[in-house]
Amino acid sequence: MPERPEVLLSTAVSLDGYIDDNSPTRLLLSDESDFDRVDDERAGVDAILVGANTVRRDDPRLVVRSTARVRSRVQHGLPPGPRKVTLTGTAELDPEAKFFTVGDAEKLVYVPSALLEVASSRFGSRATVVSCGSDLAAADVLRDLAARGVGRLMVEGGAAVQASLLAAHLVDELHLVYAPFFVGDRGGARLADHVSFTAGHPAMRLAEVRRMGGHVLLRYVLEAPS
Repeated sequence: MPERPEVLLSTAVSLDGYIDDNSPTRLLLSDESDFDRVDDERAGVDAILVGANTVRRDDPRLVVRSTARVRSRVQHGLPPGPRKVTLTGTAELDPEAKFFTVGDAEKLVYVPSALLEVASSRFGSRATVVSCGSDLAAADVLRDLAARGVGRLMVEGGAAVQASLLAAHLVDELHLVYAPFFVGDRGGARLADHVSFTAGHPAMRLAEVRRMGGHVLLRYVLEAPS
């Protein structure tokens, strides 16, 4: 059994590097062509991971939208959609959020051990709550996912989760989509905010450049520093 899943990190940024602004609503960076790309990637993974803030702010469904892709998964002996995964240090998530209520895929919520009872009571049968030590270390979450049969994991947000995985050299493939506009001084989070690459930068090999209307996808393959 592998120690962790293969990790694909997929995110869209503005031309000046922001993945969100400081407004109370979500900054929409993708267009329909990118949504379709994301849907295609979702159809090929075992699980999708987002942070708790993404669940609260964006209320994502995290399902495969294309009926043809769903049909293909089922024909290959897979469930219609990937598992949904989030991690929270507070367990303060709405059980009525689409993360929990949309789709039949298993929902996994990772919490610190001290919150296991609280989270289990809050989410009931809507999610499998997993105790993950005291600090929700990304490596521990990935190790548990691998033990549950997750071979390929797609990470779609949020900023803190993505940055921590990059800094810990736990990302194998990075899909970076540039949106054709600037955010400027309304900027909120950038992809690598609040982390340090003290262990060295991962080697990044550019594997693909794809134009999608006004958007551009840069696909990188990452390797841990030697």
